Amino acid sequence: MQKYQPKTVLITGSTSGFGKAFAQRFAEIGCSLILHGRNAEKIQELINALPNVPKHAMIADLLKPQEITDAFNAIPPSFHNIDLLINNAGGALGLDKFHEMNLADADAMIDSNCRSLVHITRLVMPQMAARKRGHVINIASVAGNWPYPGGNVYAACKAFARQLTLATRCDLQGTNIRMTSIEPGIAETEFSVKRFKGDADKAAKVYADTQPLTSEDVGEAVFWVATLPEHVNVNSMEVVPTKQTWAPFAIERDAG
Repeated sequence: MQKYQPKTVLITGSTSGFGKAFAQRFAEIGCSLILHGRNAEKIQELINALPNVPKHAMIADLLKPQEITDAFNAIPPSFHNIDLLINNAGGALGLDKFHEMNLADADAMIDSNCRSLVHITRLVMPQMAARKRGHVINIASVAGNWPYPGGNVYAACKAFARQLTLATRCDLQGTNIRMTSIEPGIAETEFSVKRFKGDADKAAKVYADTQPLTSEDVGEAVFWVATLPEHVNVNSMEVVPTKQTWAPFAIERDAG
C-alpha cells in the first residue's frame, strides 16, 4: 500500500502531552512543523529537542481570537501550504457537578475546546480546499461519547469536536480534504494536573493502580491515520487502554 506523507503539519497545544508526541513522530519522517503554544520559552525548548527539520513557532493564546488570527497571518510563506492540522489544544477544568461548577471554568473549556477549534480550522481550511489536499485531525475524547459524573461541559465540548468533524466532512465533498476525530480514553499526561489546577496528588489518583495510555500511544494512532493513502479517510477512532471499559448505568434506589 502506498503510504502518504504530509509535508507541513500544524499542531496546536504542542508543548505538552499528546502535542509533544505528535511533534516528535512527524519530525522523525522529515515533516515541516508549525508548533503552537502560549509560552514562547516552552516552544523553543520543544524546537531544540526535535530533529533538524524546518520549524516555526506559532505563539498565541487560543482563548483570544485576535491572537490566533495574528499568529496565523505571521506564518512564513514557506509554511503556508499546511497539509495536516492537528487540533490538540483544549482540556478540562474541575470535576464538579454541573449545578455546582464554576461558570468561569465552563467558559474557559468552551473557549479552548470549541471556539478556538472552529477559529483555527476555518483559517487553515480554505487553502486546503483550494489545493485539494489536506487533513484535519481533531483530538476529541471518549468523554464525548460516554458520559461520566463531573464530565458535563468537558464531555459536551468533546462531543462538539466529534460532530464538527463529521458534519464538516459533509461540507468538504469534492475537496479531497480528510477529517478525523481521534477519541482517546484515559491517558497519563498533564491533563489531570491541569484539570485539578495543579493538585498533583489528586491527579495521580486518576492513574493509580492501572495502566493508562501514554502520549506515545495516541501519537502512534494519529500518525497511522495521517499517513494512510489519500483515498482512505478514518472518520472517527476511539483509542482506550485495555483496562478501561464502560461503566454500568447508575441506578438510584430508595432507602428501606
